[in-house]
Amino acid sequence: MPSAKILSEKQAYVADLKAKFESAVSGCVVAYGGIKSTPASRSSMIGGINVENDTKLRKELREAGVDYMVVKNTMLRLAVKGTALEGLAENFKGDTAVAFAHEEDPMAAARILCKYQDGDKSKKFVVKAGFMEGKVMDAAETNAIAKLPNREGMLSMFAGALTSTLSGLAVAMQAYADKQEEPAA
Repeated sequence: MPSAKILSEKQAYVADLKAKFESAVSGCVVAYGGIKSTPASRSSMIGGINVENDTKLRKELREAGVDYMVVKNTMLRLAVKGTALEGLAENFKGDTAVAFAHEEDPMAAARILCKYQDGDKSKKFVVKAGFMEGKVMDAAETNAIAKLPNREGMLSMFAGALTSTLSGLAVAMQAYADKQEEPAA
């Protein structure tokens, strides 16, 4: 039986995790395969990601405003217990990391982690599941979400579509006006 101090620290940690799950717009659960330290001559890893790649991943996530952490599965299970995200608990097995995306770019966690998963030669880094606005998503849904452009990309696509529609309308109106000006034969 843990001491009262340790128990209260763990309860506070679980409460903090629960708050992260509730405040996040979206997020991902990842099997990261463990971090391995390797000599510089062995950059391709067998049995997990190396420290250098993990550092790059964490930097990219941090710059995108994503909270990323490796957490004990028991703590994660306790954090989602009794919430809309309780379905994530079945994915808390093995080496598990979670990423929480916020308002700035809700797709950032999925986009970055799925890109990293696709580039991982060892196939030990796998996106297991995700969540968005209180809904649990499986790996396939999370990978599909990751392929969507970010907010700025969507806005530029919308602006491009709107511009082409308006320019087409302007051409049609000009052709109609030119036809009206022609003398009848």
